[in-house]
Amino acid sequence: MVPLAYVIAGSEATGGAGIQVDLKTFQQLGVYGVGTLTCIVSFDPKNDWGHRFVPVAPEVIADQFEAATSCYDLDVVKIGMLGTPATIDVVARSLASQPWRHVVLDPVLICKGQEAGAALDTDTALREQILPLATVITPNVFEAKTLAGMESITTVTDLEEAARRIYALGPRYVVVKGGVELDGPDAVDVLFDGEEVTVYSTPKIGQERVSGAGCTFAAAITAELAKGTDVPEAVAVAKRLVTAGITERVSSHAPFDTVWQGAAV
Repeated sequence: MVPLAYVIAGSEATGGAGIQVDLKTFQQLGVYGVGTLTCIVSFDPKNDWGHRFVPVAPEVIADQFEAATSCYDLDVVKIGMLGTPATIDVVARSLASQPWRHVVLDPVLICKGQEAGAALDTDTALREQILPLATVITPNVFEAKTLAGMESITTVTDLEEAARRIYALGPRYVVVKGGVELDGPDAVDVLFDGEEVTVYSTPKIGQERVSGAGCTFAAAITAELAKGTDVPEAVAVAKRLVTAGITERVSSHAPFDTVWQGAAV
């Protein structure tokens, strides 16, 4: 039987992030993907490639959820870009309407097309309504600082402290991604399960951020969990996939590269 995975996330027109990345990652890992759109994001090449952000109406999100969950027996879901408290509210109510084996949360707090103050409102809503439902949460350094209430994260020890603090908010597993933000030759992520810390480390591939890495990482974890993989191994598979995808990154006319989900693992 083909494993199924569901994603609730935004659309990003260039294919380098959002639900486009999620579905490509699911396919790469042998999982059939089902998706619900929460917002539409498009880059503005006339404005320094900033983001144009348009939320999907809550009732349309609810309709998509109803259609997807009525058509398939879905029990593993990835949550990506939500963007507004109203979207978070309808997604939280929808998730609570049925049991889930795994909920993977990529806690995207803000994109460049939103007002900066929106991050605080989104953070508060995520903490209260989505975080307690999560099996796994995968914040980057910025998101981890916000969720953990830390001024800075500059070391692996800081990553571990952030993971412990975020764990106290409700998720069962926390993966804090160091990426290129920490000094040193390696890209380091840490997993905390409430008792043990597991460190995942690979050599950095350059010092620049690559679009879609976070989406790919969380989607790969989701796909592996849908297949029955345990969380530590799912994180390891995701780390390998993202590393390969960054190595074989896709260039474009935009001033950044994107992860190639089809890279060999």
